[in-house]
Formats: sequence, structure tokens, C-alpha cells
Amino acid sequence: MLVAGVLSGTSVDGIDVAVAELRADGPELVLTPLGYREVPYPPELATRLLAALPPNPSSAEELTKLDTGVGQAFADAVGRCLDELGGADLVCSLGQTVFHWVAEGRVHGTLQLGQPAWIAERTGLPVVSDLRTRDVAAGGHGAPLAGTMDALWLADLAERSAAPAAALNIGGIANLTVVEPGGAVLAYDTGPGNALLDLAAARVTGGARRQDVDGAIAASGTCRDDLLARLLDEPYYRAAPPKSTGKELFHAGYLAAATDGVAVSDPDLLATLTELTAVTIADAARSHGVRTIVASGGGVRNPVLMAALARRLPDAAVSASDDLGMPGDAKEAYLTAILGWLTWHGLPANRPDATGARGPRLLGSITPGATPLVLPPPRLVPITRLRVERVTGGRNRPEGAAAD
Repeated sequence: MLVAGVLSGTSVDGIDVAVAELRADGPELVLTPLGYREVPYPPELATRLLAALPPNPSSAEELTKLDTGVGQAFADAVGRCLDELGGADLVCSLGQTVFHWVAEGRVHGTLQLGQPAWIAERTGLPVVSDLRTRDVAAGGHGAPLAGTMDALWLADLAERSAAPAAALNIGGIANLTVVEPGGAVLAYDTGPGNALLDLAAARVTGGARRQDVDGAIAASGTCRDDLLARLLDEPYYRAAPPKSTGKELFHAGYLAAATDGVAVSDPDLLATLTELTAVTIADAARSHGVRTIVASGGGVRNPVLMAALARRLPDAAVSASDDLGMPGDAKEAYLTAILGWLTWHGLPANRPDATGARGPRLLGSITPGATPLVLPPPRLVPITRLRVERVTGGRNRPEGAAAD
């Protein structure tokens, strides 16, 4: 089955679309990456989305307009990608998160924008969407859903090394999935990945930049230990998992309050925030005895951040997900495709040991495409492993593969 996964991260820096061939081989799910595109948001839409994020106020009118605008932008991105790559059977959308309602360690609700009907109308394909809410309704955090993919993908690696292996994604928020040799999984958000760094880059450049590209500003500065200690006093870091966070906590007002009364140069601010991300990730990895880390996400392209992480984890091997055949920039889009495939085949797509839900749940809602909705019979064999195969011989399905 060919599945397109689409999402935009909390950095609001573009729309990611990936197309995968997914087929079941007994209890193993085989993923063949077929192509990936990152499509920029229309500039005005991106600006309005960022303006609607906490702690800024918004309105029902503006959220409705953004919901429609994101749906249309996703539809255009998926349509263009499928036109280039040759089509798909199903689309799965994680949407654009604008609010994650966390209070006293519990998630009470979550909001992702991007009406799936626009994707269905543009492509004619059925669309799986709204993937987080069911897990939240079952007492979970609705995040990080990356734990579902990582548990399947790293199971063999953890068993071979006889030690916990971890998948790390550094987006706007950093999340870690720890896979034990026996199959137990723990996944949670460690804290701000690029969120505070992006805000600081915009602040010190007067809005000229939304990112510290290649860590260039941070590289010219020095970490301020006094400011780092103040930042590390954030209670979230001491909370026990499962836990999740987002820009409803790590926003511009948070950064302003954290640096209030501290005279710090622009380069030193970026250097300190880079160290904050590295420290919080490293502390989490060490607490679980992780010796192998497979990293992905935009933060992997920041050499200053990756050097700080390596310095903080001298006993751990840190590699890029590309080294295991999974394109790092596209990993979350391929994750989205997997979640859609699981839902389509009647299989739970959450990991209760990662999100804290009361049990496994079927996730999402399905919007029909241009033809009547016909689902396959639910699979009776659970999926326990993920194998990533490299593309050989072009865009078509591997020889002998069924459209499962």
C-alpha cells in the first residue's frame, strides 16, 4: 500500500510530505521510502499561525480561517508531491499543532489545525487525521506518537546491543524514545529542541532570521552558566514521564521572563540556549542508561548543538537516522504514514507505555475520498517490528509485494 504522510512541526517552518510503500510480512512492517518534499508555508499563513500560538490571544474567527488555510496548504503540498512521485492509496495528516492543553501533569485536550476534507478533495484519496485526540481521551498525552514507530524500528537494535537504544527527534520540541532489549518502551518530550533557539534568533536579529542557521550565532558566544542554571530550574524537567510539552510553555513570554534582569550578549544567549537543549536531552538519555542514540529532526543540522550533545554524552554513540536507512528530515512524515497504515488496517497506533493512555487505541478519523470508503479486514496479526528497505529499481512496488 502506498501511503503519503503529511505534517508541519511546532517550528512552523514548512509542510513535510513523504510517500512510503508499506507492506506487512507476518509481524513485520516493511517500509520503503519513495520520496519526500518540504513545501514552504505561504508566508502570510505562517506569520498568522505563529501569531496565534500561545501566549498570544486568538479568536474563533481566526482559528476557523487558519484551520481552512492549513487544510488548503496541506492539500496543495500533498497534491504537488503526489503529482511528482506518482500517486498513493491513502493520505495521513498529523495537522498543525497550535495548542496542547497540559495542566498538573495531565493533557486535557489538544488542537491540530488543517481540515482533511481539503486534502481529500484535492487528491481524491481517503485521509486519516486527528490522530492525537483518542489517546488523550484514554488518559494519554497524545504525544509523542513517534514512540509507535521507534518501538518497532529499534527493537532489533536494542536486543543486539543488550542495552537500551533511543531515537531522538530534535524539532521545535525534542522528544526521546527509549527502547529496552525486552521491548519495553518509554517516550516523552525532553524539553525545548529548537523552540527557544528560534525565538532568540528572531529576537536578536530583529525578525530578520527565524533560526540560528548552522548554529552560527551560538558558535561565536559562550554559555552563561548563571543563565543556564536559571533555565534548568524549570519544573518540567523534573517531572516524571510520561509527559509532553510544547510552545504553550516554551514561548516568547517564557524566554523574556527567563532572561529578565540578566545582561547577556546575543551570541551568549544563543550559546546558552543551545547548551540547554543539549543538557536536557543528555540528562534524559543518561537517566535511562542509553548507549545508542539515533537522531533526526532539524536540530541534527545544527553542528554546535550536536557537538554539545556529544560532549554531554561521551559514553553514547550518536548517529543520524539516515545511517539506518531512514531519511532524517522525513522521519516524522514517514511516521505519519505508518500511523495511517495502522489505522487503515484496524490496528492500535498508540503506545500506552509511551503516552500514558489506559490501553492500546485505534487512532484518528477517516475522511472518504472520491470513491466509497472500503476498508480491508482488520489484521489479526499484530505488528512487532519495522524494517526499512532502500528503494531499488525505481518508484514501483518491490517485486512480489502485495498492496496490503
